[in-house]
This record gives sequence, C-alpha cells and structure tokens, in this order.
Amino acid sequence: MEFRCRLATPGGEITEGVYIADSEARLRREFEDKGLFVLSLQRRGAWIPTLPGKGSHGRIKHRDFLIFNQELATLLKAGMPLVQSLDILRHRVADSTFKGVLDSVHDKVKGGSALSDAFAGHGSMFPPVYSASLVAGERSGELEAVLRRYVAYDKVVSAVRKKTLSALIYPAILVAMVFCALFVLLAFVVPRFLPMFKDMNLELPLLTKVVLFFGTTLQDWWWLIIIVIFALVVMLRRRLAEPKTRLAWDARVLGMRIIGPLTGKFETARLARTVGTLLKNGVPLLTALAIGRNVVGNTALAEAVAAATEEVKTGGGLAFALGHSKRFPRLALQMIQVGEESGALDTMLLKTADTFENETGLALDRMLAALVPVVTMVLAAVVGMVILAVLSPIYDLTNVIG
Repeated sequence: MEFRCRLATPGGEITEGVYIADSEARLRREFEDKGLFVLSLQRRGAWIPTLPGKGSHGRIKHRDFLIFNQELATLLKAGMPLVQSLDILRHRVADSTFKGVLDSVHDKVKGGSALSDAFAGHGSMFPPVYSASLVAGERSGELEAVLRRYVAYDKVVSAVRKKTLSALIYPAILVAMVFCALFVLLAFVVPRFLPMFKDMNLELPLLTKVVLFFGTTLQDWWWLIIIVIFALVVMLRRRLAEPKTRLAWDARVLGMRIIGPLTGKFETARLARTVGTLLKNGVPLLTALAIGRNVVGNTALAEAVAAATEEVKTGGGLAFALGHSKRFPRLALQMIQVGEESGALDTMLLKTADTFENETGLALDRMLAALVPVVTMVLAAVVGMVILAVLSPIYDLTNVIG
C-alpha cells in the first residue's frame, strides 16, 4: 500500500512524500524508530475529509475543537481511560463532520493506535502544532498536561487574532464610507451642476474643471473603473503568489516606518508563542522551529527563521542565529538569550510572546486613535474642496451681476 506522509525530521525540516508499506502501523513504527514526527499520514486513494482554511479547522468550528480538548484533558486528569474518554466526547459533539472525525479517531485508538496517529490520519485537517504536541505528549507520558498547554496556546492565539481584527474593522469601515461618500458626491451630485455652468458662459476655475472632470468620468465610466480595479487586484494577487515577488514585498513591508515595526512585533509574538508552547510540550527545538516557521505569515521573517534553524543545527544559539537577519526586535533577542543562558528557553519564549502581544495591542490602539481623526480631517478637506469648486463659479456670477 502507498501512503502520503508529512513528517518532521530530527533536523527540524518538514518533508512530504509517498511511502510503500504493508500496513499503516508498520510504517509508523519505522518512522518512530528513526525519530521522526508524523504530522499526517493517509493511504493514497482513501477518502479523508479535508477542511479548508489555515488555522481555522475548516468546517469544524474552532469553539467545538477547543471544548473537545478541554474536556479530554479533564477526563484524562480524572483518571478515565483514553478510549472511554473519546467514546464519551464523540457522542456529545453536534457537528456531523467533527463527529465523523472523532468516530474514526475512537475506532483507531480502540484498535491499538496512538492518539497522535489517529489524528494524523486525517491529513492537514488539524494544525502541525497540535499534531506535534500530541506526539510529544505521548512520548513523555504527559498527554493531559500537553492538551492543557495546547488549549492555553490556542486561546491566546485566537484572542490576539480577534483583537487585531477588531482593531482593524472600524478603520476599514471608516475608509470604505469615505470612498462611498466621495463616489456619490462626485458621480451623482457634481455632474448636476454642469448644465448650469454651461449656461453661465463663464470661465470656470481650474479646481472646478478638475472636479467636474472626475465627476463626469465617474458617472460615465464607473463600470470600466471597477473592471480596471478588479483586474489590478487579480494581477497583484497573482504577482504576490510568486515566491520572489512575495519575499521582496514582505521585506519592503518590514522596512516601512509604522507598519514594519508593528508587523515585526506581531510575527515575533506568534513565533515565540508557537515555539515556546512546543518546547513546553516536549518537542525538540529544531522541529519546533520548523513548525514555527510555517506559522509566520511574513515570508521574509520565515526565511530568517529557516536560516536560523540551519545555524542552530550546527550548535549555534537561537538568539544569535535569529539576530543575523536583523529583522527581529532586539528586546526579543535579548529575552531569548536570557532564556538560553538560564536553561529556561521555553518559559522565556512564552514571556517574549506575552510582551510583544501586549506591545502589538498598544500599537494598534495608538494607530487607531490617530487614524480616525486623520481620516475625518481628510474627508472634511476633500468634501470642502468639492463644495468650494461647485460654489466658486456661482459666487463669481453673483459678483458679476452685482
């Protein structure tokens, strides 16, 4: 039989490939003997439901997944066997997709498979952080503690994500309202004055001519403008899908005055939170860095993590290796170095994450507080300019008549 596998090597690299074996259990034993972490394994040709969406668990609700892990950790801590715990929890799940997954997991565990193997058999349905944590928890015999740490990790990451999105929603709505107001003003209000200005037989000011040009253009060619904007967005997305272009763009973002430091702090917090949690759960540093690299959304920072991983393989320190790229905040590197020197790298990474999550939240609040009045003043200035352009010829005509 052929199996498609996604593995984390002892060197910290994540590889994918197709392997031939007599059975799934035998293949997993071979990987374990080599010290490999099985992140996903599925037989080729077998139907396994996949869930779209990075980090969202696809059609499985995030809340359901979180509650399942909380309750599983509680049952294990109470001394209930794993098979019985899974049997209880699978009947409490209302979502049909998630219930189907848990039924499969329960049957595999009941048949002798490890919990990590049972979940890994569902491909990329669950994040690598979860899969690696389960493997480490089973190897260390601390599955209940690992599940609790993963739940804590997931809650913090979700809270940061929600806070960031909430902070960006209001400015986005405000900017959209500004553009809508300008569109209505220029496309529907301003052109109504054009016949009147033609009857006045006056030389119109330059500002009035410019405003009338934009107004008539929007009124006559709005559909073409929408098509052009849509085409530009599609072209930009395709260009950013190219690795070299995306890398250059992400590097430029990090160099921007305001957005750059904010992005660096946000991604540093995500990396530190992920790697610190994995280390707490017993995952080797190189494997944790490989998984953490996939969590980082900025490709320039992800490339820096990959380069640091290669240096750590040769015996270098993590803080020193990350510092070579000069892309990570100095405070983060200092805190990581303290963690390495004290032998508490996992704890210090989590403290680093706490620090930069707080800084990111404060930076977003300050940016939002400054953005709202700026956008309001810009809107007032543009609307005032349009009104001035319309009223100026009328005022000139009044002076001539007077």
